[in-house]
Amino acid sequence: MENVIELRELTKTYGTRRGLTGLTLDVVQGEVFGFLGPNGAGKSTTIRLLLDLIRPTAGRATVLGLDPRGD
Repeated sequence: MENVIELRELTKTYGTRRGLTGLTLDVVQGEVFGFLGPNGAGKSTTIRLLLDLIRPTAGRATVLGLDPRGD
């Protein structure tokens, strides 16, 4: 099956503060995926990156094979 979400070494920093560090993740088509974690774990930052509301400092993300930053 095909990956509908792919994250590779996704990183986001805010000045000297780390929002997300080196996240690699695959979500396969048809898979039920829960996005859980403690406060400050980077859940909201990851969603904002996937929606192109903010830009990553490093790494790559694709949704349905497209780059959210412009495809």
